[in-house]
Amino acid sequence: MATVTPLDFSLGARITDIDLSQPMTDAEFAEVHRAWLDRQVLVFPGQTLSEEDQIGFTRRFGEPGGRNRHVPTAEGDRVSHPGIMLISNIREDGKPIGSLPDGEMMFHSDGAYAERPFRYTLLYALEIPSVGGNTIFSNLYAACDALPAALKKTLVDCHAEHVYYAGTVQKDKPSESLTGSRIHPLFVRHQETGRSILFVSRLLTVRIPELPEDESDAVLEELFDHSEKPEFLYEHVWTPGDFVMWDNRCVNHARTDFSEGERRLLRRTTVLGEHQQAARLDAA
Repeated sequence: MATVTPLDFSLGARITDIDLSQPMTDAEFAEVHRAWLDRQVLVFPGQTLSEEDQIGFTRRFGEPGGRNRHVPTAEGDRVSHPGIMLISNIREDGKPIGSLPDGEMMFHSDGAYAERPFRYTLLYALEIPSVGGNTIFSNLYAACDALPAALKKTLVDCHAEHVYYAGTVQKDKPSESLTGSRIHPLFVRHQETGRSILFVSRLLTVRIPELPEDESDAVLEELFDHSEKPEFLYEHVWTPGDFVMWDNRCVNHARTDFSEGERRLLRRTTVLGEHQQAARLDAA
């Protein structure tokens, strides 16, 4: 059986003694799924995975997500499945071979701008720079639980609009290819655990429709700062062969800066999620 070791943070566990290139037994699947629900971010070091291996593993947890783009993807025919994203700064003929190539990224939740945000994100490290390009995860369960009661009461029936621009890693530098905008409850209910989640992110959330613009901006800034407090975070320093997967429903993630002179290549898959349901905070 796999060995599950919780990390010394508010979320995350390290999973060893399992080869993800091989089909999981029902017992292994149940153990991994339970650890995922309990710890939200799972780290599997030392894996060797082909694209087919990663897609096969992803399918055990649901339908692989697609790419919601109005422009051709940078990956083109370099990948074998339309749901695979290469996250890379490697360039051929001056053009990136993948998406989100350079620099840091603010906290966000993959697919929050879609009608059915991704349930899970799964990321496999192939080439990693010597310094930087780390992924920081934020526990949105904990952020919700720790939010002041008065602020929760004020916002309990509010919603948030999430917007995404393809090819953008900074909110103030949008490209022309808008690929999604969606309004979800500000507090959502996890479909499996029933726990309440503060569903906002600094990169993608642009307004609270129920509030005047200036008040919306101020409240969102407060929520962003709150959800990014150190006590809610785990920073993963990548090693080639790391396979990291997280529950995209209750975790935001961000990326630290790294040198454009070093190669970075990771392979991403996702699992399609469900319609968001409002949390019942009065019953929590």
